[in-house]
Amino acid sequence: MLASLGTMPELARQLSTLGGCTRPVRLDGHRTEYAVDTTTGEIGRILNRLDSVALPAGQLLVRCNNRRATRCAACAETYRRDTYHVITAGLRGGKGTPERVATHPRVFATFTAPSFGPVHNRPSGGRDCRCGIRHDEGDAVLGTPLDPDTYDYEAAVLWNAHAGDLWRRFSIYLRREVAKRAGLTQRAFRDHARISFAKVAEYQKRGAVHFHAVIRIDGPEGGDTSPPAWATAELLSDAIGAAATAAHVSGPEIDGRAHRFTFGRQLDVRPIRSADFDDGQELTERAVAAYIAKYATKGAETATGTLDRPIRFLAELAQARITEHARRMIRTAWTLGARRDLEHLRLRAWAHMLGFRGHFSTKSRRYSTTLGALRDARADWRRAQAAPPVPQDGETTLALAHWVFAGTGLSRGEAWLAESLEPAPGTEGEPTWTVGATN
Repeated sequence: MLASLGTMPELARQLSTLGGCTRPVRLDGHRTEYAVDTTTGEIGRILNRLDSVALPAGQLLVRCNNRRATRCAACAETYRRDTYHVITAGLRGGKGTPERVATHPRVFATFTAPSFGPVHNRPSGGRDCRCGIRHDEGDAVLGTPLDPDTYDYEAAVLWNAHAGDLWRRFSIYLRREVAKRAGLTQRAFRDHARISFAKVAEYQKRGAVHFHAVIRIDGPEGGDTSPPAWATAELLSDAIGAAATAAHVSGPEIDGRAHRFTFGRQLDVRPIRSADFDDGQELTERAVAAYIAKYATKGAETATGTLDRPIRFLAELAQARITEHARRMIRTAWTLGARRDLEHLRLRAWAHMLGFRGHFSTKSRRYSTTLGALRDARADWRRAQAAPPVPQDGETTLALAHWVFAGTGLSRGEAWLAESLEPAPGTEGEPTWTVGATN
């Protein structure tokens, strides 16, 4: 039908701007750019106008920008690449970050959750699991409890819910520990150095969140200034170990049981070396950035076999194709979410995430560039490539737009056509038209 109407080429061009997104947001509305006299403020001629009715799809299509690979592989890949550049910029410099950060002490650290009961695993050295079996790497039972009836599901869900608070507490303790090792007070420490970091959350197979982080010591003004002579990767590693041990968060008391949350005993801290100096034999910048970015697009559904979207009713689990372990984690989160004293944790809204409601990738303010800055740069480049009408001397541009949500996804015909398309050059990250806060 599209071919008979003669709209297929135009629709193909519109779909190619989605960069492979399969669940775009559909918008009805319009946008008009006017030339404005800078002296009088008078609105003059129309420079450009976009009306959704005139578009081949009948609506403006905007990328969903979902970071989950299970929801939209194309948008998740863009998110992964952006995360890679954010991490790399903080290790090598670039994208507004000075190259001198490559000489600053930095480590790669992994923080795990504590034990909530023995689970099926693959011990190092080729040893058997506690169940007496040597599991294959892809065995579905890995991460599931040896005895589900004694596994502490309540503590596991609540730990996920408090993991973000625990990280914030750790970051406070880390500054204290570094200052103590430098012989400085916390107030004086601010005048000598600053701690910068970027981290990503990853789900272990048992459904507990753990964190991978790049942690760096900078000068007092961040990456723009050199750290003091006493700042070394060894000092930073030692301080991280002490801070991770000391950090704790007091949790709720449930049925007479008081919860207290800490990191697990398995803490891995390794200095990051440049491949230029060690022939790639040690942990390199590129390896760290790629490793962290890999987990930026994966949620609990990838590791634990749970859902990749919220549920509105617990009865939905009856039809869900998920593991029994994930089912019990979700049920526990749903049950705890009914308690008034736990309303602030929003456990029902985040039951599909097994209680974790934090951001998957976060960074300190001065670590490097931001995801938003990368997206803005792509949108600016594409607008420049589109070469819109340029105001004359003495004029500026006024844009007036009104967009309303009209749905998501592609029609059957649009989906068929989109599968045969390659993304248009420069369209991998943003839609053709930037639509204010709707974008």
